[in-house]
Amino acid sequence: MIAKSLWHLSEKKSVIQTQELNTSNKALLHIKSLFSLISTGTERLVAEGHVPSSLHQSMTVPYMQGDFSFPVQYGYSLVAKVQTKGHALEGRVVHLLHPHQDSCLVNVQDVAVVPDGIPAKRAVLTSNVETALNAIWDAQISLGDRVVVVGFGIIGSLVARLLALMPAVEVVVIEKNKERRILAQKMGFKIAPPQSEKFDCAFHASSTAGGLQYCIDEVGVEGKIIELSWYGTKDIAIRLGESFHQERKQIISSQVGQLPADRQRRWDYKRRKDVVFKLLQHPVFDEHLTHSISFDESPLFFDKLRKNEIKGLSYTISY
Repeated sequence: MIAKSLWHLSEKKSVIQTQELNTSNKALLHIKSLFSLISTGTERLVAEGHVPSSLHQSMTVPYMQGDFSFPVQYGYSLVAKVQTKGHALEGRVVHLLHPHQDSCLVNVQDVAVVPDGIPAKRAVLTSNVETALNAIWDAQISLGDRVVVVGFGIIGSLVARLLALMPAVEVVVIEKNKERRILAQKMGFKIAPPQSEKFDCAFHASSTAGGLQYCIDEVGVEGKIIELSWYGTKDIAIRLGESFHQERKQIISSQVGQLPADRQRRWDYKRRKDVVFKLLQHPVFDEHLTHSISFDESPLFFDKLRKNEIKGLSYTISY
């Protein structure tokens, strides 16, 4: 069985390569890919070789081949249809963590059946909505809070969406890119921040020092800054000598790989994914799927991503 997969050969080149799948293990599911989502922030760092060596092991995703020193496969949100004849899941649409590949053999315990009512394309948002949900848990948002989201990429936009679904939470978006600002406004989000009052909480998803500094400066006394950006090997400089220390502000790292400590005794990853599937029943999430490319176009896409020529909110690969 032959499959095509996306490989990053170096920090400058990505290609699609063919590989033979080992079909000898009959316990594995054969799945045919429908869609996968490119997480542009993380995947750009991977494609550019900016994953710190100390994180090579922890950043490895299921079914990844190669390593971060190149060549490497990567990707972590794949939606596919089960092809295995006679299996209980035959014909079902599933979501799993897997690099970008058109046909795969996977363990059945690694797939989650996408519930009826969620279109396959919308289901590619599953992993990113998990990230957004985890961030909101980390922030411990309360009804009536005033919140700013800095950076309206795919993660920032999904955080803003989940916050907007909470009653009486006021959400403001900060985004430098004009195209994304217009998109945020079309989605119904406030753009211009009020000048007189500080925020209770800020979510930072712009991957810039200026964005993080804005969050630090604009939350009030004992306000929280939830840091969602991942910088890889890049250093950033921020000022902590003004209001940060005196006003007891908190910078909290949020990362989807671990549940918040106050939920670990009661929650597991399956329960979290079940909540995400309930959320994705809402068609409003289709607004976050702004761009689509074919699988054959993916190497060219990563060439442009490395050159910072990609400005859209999200990019879905269609197989």
